[in-house]
Order: sequence, then C-alpha cells, then structure tokens
Amino acid sequence: MSYILNIESSSTNCSISLTKDGKLLSLKEKNDEKYSHSTKLHSYVNEVLIDSKVKIKELSAIAVSKGPGSYTGLRIGVAAAKGLCFSLDIPLISVSTLLILSKQIKISSGLIVPVLDARRDEVYSAVYDTNHNLVREEAPEIIDQNSFENYSKESEIYFIGSGQKKCKELINSNDNLIFYNKESFPSSKEMAYISYKKFLNSDFEDLAYFEPAYLKNFILDSVSH
Repeated sequence: MSYILNIESSSTNCSISLTKDGKLLSLKEKNDEKYSHSTKLHSYVNEVLIDSKVKIKELSAIAVSKGPGSYTGLRIGVAAAKGLCFSLDIPLISVSTLLILSKQIKISSGLIVPVLDARRDEVYSAVYDTNHNLVREEAPEIIDQNSFENYSKESEIYFIGSGQKKCKELINSNDNLIFYNKESFPSSKEMAYISYKKFLNSDFEDLAYFEPAYLKNFILDSVSH
C-alpha cells in the first residue's frame, strides 16, 4: 500500500492531491492569477491529509510537477516537495507538466499536443500518442503558420493548454487541427497513475541535485512569472 502526495504548481493552478495505490483519495486546487502558491500549498497539503484521514508519516513518496511552466510556481512546488522528502526520508518523484496536461485528453486516434503559453509567439510543447507516449520531445518553440504541419498532414492533432489560443491564431487552419475549447490547467489529479507507476519502478530523483525543467533561461513573462 502506497500513499503518494502529488504537487502541481507549474501554472496559476495550485493543485495538491493524495493518492493510494494510484487511486485518487482527495484533491484540493485553486486557480489564482496572483500566484498565491506560497500561502496556499502547505494548507492544501494538510487539507488532503485530513480529508483522507492519512497521517503525514504514512506517505510513501512525494511527486512534483517538474515543468516546464511558471518559474515561481515550479520553484515553490519543488522546494516544498524536497522539504517534505528530506523531513520524512521518503523518495521524490518528478512528472512532466506537459504529460500531466496531455492526460486530460482521451482519444482513440490522432496525436495530443499540450501547449503552455510562453513569451511573445512562443509556447512550450510536446507531442504524445493516444496512449500518452512521447512522440516528440518537450521544447520551447516559436509558433508560425507551419507549426506542427508534419504531424497534421498525417493525422488529427488535439491541442490543450494555455498556448492553444496562440496556436489557433498563428497556425494555418486545417481540418486536422482540433482545439480543446475549454480553459485548462495542469492538475495533480492527472498525476495519480503516473506517480504510482514511477513509484513501483523506483523511478526516483536525486534530492540533492534535482531541479525543475525550465527548458530555457528564466525570463519574466506570461509563463515565467
């Protein structure tokens, strides 16, 4: 039996969940454009533990969203995760923010493209298949009229995330571009199975050296808050 605390703080959504053997027990999250993560995160941790009647010493591991995303949000989340791991002497698990976001889409064919808004015409993106396996590595990229053309020629591609509005405006329209017409943010809810699978495989981070995956140097903008 494993209890894993999941921390997702890479965007304006501060999200904490507690899972047991990959099953969601409790979820607490709030989307706040003012980035109140530093004041909300620890209280949310306490709330999900109380809701689930689980003591903090019963936790088996801490999982944290590793980015890309908000510089401030990632820094707060990783610092909290490391602190808990050190104090409880339990392992740290990291999960890609783009993978977490992609998990919100379930399709039987085509590709999933999670996109996080970055500065100017840029997004952070990756490409996943229907089973959420990585097809194209995570990268920051400048969006233009031909972006993702090599994928949209072959199949439908489904966009999700804060960068999809930018993609819709800049990429040449075609029937294979499908936009998830809903404001969506990474959530610790989607971390449940991923973190449990990593726990079973002992896929842990080195606490001393782990850093978020910013993907590029810190710049204060719409994403790197």
